[in-house]
Amino acid sequence: MATISSPGLGSGLDVNSIVSQLVALESKPITQLQTQAATIQAKLSAFGLLQSYAANVRDAAGTLAKPGLWTQTTASSSDASSVSASAGATASSGAYAVTVTHLAQAQGLASGPYTDSSTVVGTGTLHIELGSWGAGLAAFSPDATKTAVDVAIGAGEGSLDGIKAKINAANAGVTASIVRDSSGARLVLRSTATGASGAVRIAAVDDDGNSTDATGLSALAFDPPTAASQLPPVTGQMAQTQVAMDAQASINGLTVNSATNTLSGVIDGVTLTLARVTSAPVTVNVALDTASQRKAVTDFAKAFSDMNTYIASQTKYDATTKTAAALQGDRSTLTVQSNLRSLFLGTSAASSAFKSLSDIGLAIQSNGTLALNDAKFSAALSNPTELAKLFSSTSVADPSQQGFGVRVKAMASQLIDTQGAIGTHTQDLRASIARNQTDQQRLTDRVALTKERLLKQYLALDTSLSQISGESSSLTQALAGLANLNTSIAKN
Repeated sequence: MATISSPGLGSGLDVNSIVSQLVALESKPITQLQTQAATIQAKLSAFGLLQSYAANVRDAAGTLAKPGLWTQTTASSSDASSVSASAGATASSGAYAVTVTHLAQAQGLASGPYTDSSTVVGTGTLHIELGSWGAGLAAFSPDATKTAVDVAIGAGEGSLDGIKAKINAANAGVTASIVRDSSGARLVLRSTATGASGAVRIAAVDDDGNSTDATGLSALAFDPPTAASQLPPVTGQMAQTQVAMDAQASINGLTVNSATNTLSGVIDGVTLTLARVTSAPVTVNVALDTASQRKAVTDFAKAFSDMNTYIASQTKYDATTKTAAALQGDRSTLTVQSNLRSLFLGTSAASSAFKSLSDIGLAIQSNGTLALNDAKFSAALSNPTELAKLFSSTSVADPSQQGFGVRVKAMASQLIDTQGAIGTHTQDLRASIARNQTDQQRLTDRVALTKERLLKQYLALDTSLSQISGESSSLTQALAGLANLNTSIAKN
């Protein structure tokens, strides 16, 4: 049967309290290591954010280092609701007068009216060709690049709804829908592509034996020359509701046609989207995208300012609260800040017009941030070639010829590289945390063994003291008995 042990009850010795106090003394190095670990972790977190700020500086500088930023253009329109414009990488500055004569449109066809969409029209095959119709629908020219499609209409599929579904599933270059008006339901077809060459011709092979009349499936044919050649001429087949037409516009007086309302390649690098016919020319201007350039420089200044402000907050000492920030006194952090500041205050021989960032309005303020003087930068934008050199010029042989975007990108990239100042310091901090955890575990194990040893020792002492106490009590009782006996003998 197990015994219940309560250290100290036998002798009155408070074993648990004694051992706890001794173990607490032995555990002090662990507490110190835990405090040290919290400090290292705070530094590691601070360096993680510093690395993010450096990456932002790298990315912002990388944008400025791209020559394409300084040559990209943007397009604007005096009437974007009629003609909108966008500029690509190859667009050149210029002004264009655009007049829209008519828009591109798809051909539309409609059948005669039926009672409802469930009305059975007929069965057979509809032969659908894509191409273009001549004036007055007198002749059809098939598009040799497009394959004609046969749409088979079988038993149970000959209603307006069924034929609509079969046509839409055939991918024949037309879409079908049902339109209802006061006369009934009609099958309506529309070319999927705009432009004169997107028109259709439809022939019917009617299971009722007559493929040229206006009853059965042949009522859905559309081939005006064939219908007109019949005696008597066929009426009641599909009718054209909208003519297939190319867009037509003039650009600086030159007439252009397009199968779509999007004109690409007419002006190098510029895409025009026609939305409606115009009564007067719409002016399209293509110019350097100074808004994007200004934003890139502003982002560059903000990225540097954010990083500098962060470093200042993490390296300060609050005399009032006597509290140091996580990176206060950290030499590598202060070196990063100093090197970046020196780079931004430096000069470059890349441009003959601008030697420093302050020449274009970028200046470091008294609080360490970088600010852009709009008026000065606007003036610099009037010399885009030299402004581009100041930021994007590259030279391996002569570093003094490198632009600031190139320099800062290289420096920020090196900082966050695994072998850079931030990267190596981050690795060192992680290694310190790992060592700290190992030391804590080692000391924890040692304290546990010490506690076990002390408990055994003091339990043994408790037992010994208890035995001594018992023997002392027995001796005292024996001596008392002997004294009583001697007293009794003396009386007698």
